[in-house]
Amino acid sequence: MNRIEKSKEKFNQLFGEGVTAVRETDPDFQDILNHFIFGEVFYHGNLDDKMRELITLVVLTTNQTLPQLKAHVSAALNVGLTPVEIKEAVYQCAPYIGFPKTLNAINEVNEVFKSKNISLPIESQKQVNEENRFDKGVSVQVEIFGDIITKMQESTPSNQKHIQEYLSAFCFGDFYTRDGLDLKMRELLTLCIISAMGGTEFQIKGHVQGNKNVGNNKETMINAITHCLPYMGFPRTLNALACVNEIIPEN
Repeated sequence: MNRIEKSKEKFNQLFGEGVTAVRETDPDFQDILNHFIFGEVFYHGNLDDKMRELITLVVLTTNQTLPQLKAHVSAALNVGLTPVEIKEAVYQCAPYIGFPKTLNAINEVNEVFKSKNISLPIESQKQVNEENRFDKGVSVQVEIFGDIITKMQESTPSNQKHIQEYLSAFCFGDFYTRDGLDLKMRELLTLCIISAMGGTEFQIKGHVQGNKNVGNNKETMINAITHCLPYMGFPRTLNALACVNEIIPEN
């Protein structure tokens, strides 16, 4: 199949048959979009459609492109993602983009779930309590980043230690420890989230190393960033790729 045929097949798989509003008013633009995203990018590399939709969900959440997010929640269900996986991907954005934007996305997800008679709330994936969330979080940080975490906490000025404690207990304790998505997927999604934000190259480099440490190779990271391209644009994509190449140089 050529990319036009591929785009039609993929679009129908994700969204079903139908004509979009943009098709009525801007058919040339819709063709460019469909042929590139669904005829090329969706077929690049070794990511399956479930991984692609999880990546799409977090980038759209990060960008706050909520109408498109709503459409891709339905697409995510159509390719076999569970309500738990969808919710966990959106929740994973919170430490990086903040609560208000994450709540905006959750509202869109819930509207789709309600329209499809998916019961809310979905089952809890929580794995920590008030007594162990910090220690569990530190354990996850060390698994991802290594012993540098201990050194970083020891070297932090006393008036800023609370930020490091929040990072361990909140970001890694409250979110990374949850069931529903494994550590490799959470770390890959985090790479996509911070790449989509822009201006986070220092953090991208850290999470490139983190992805490598948990078993995501360079090819997987490049494929994930490539999948982000239509949703976040070339500048942020090229910046993220530069970070990957700095941490894991080409042979």
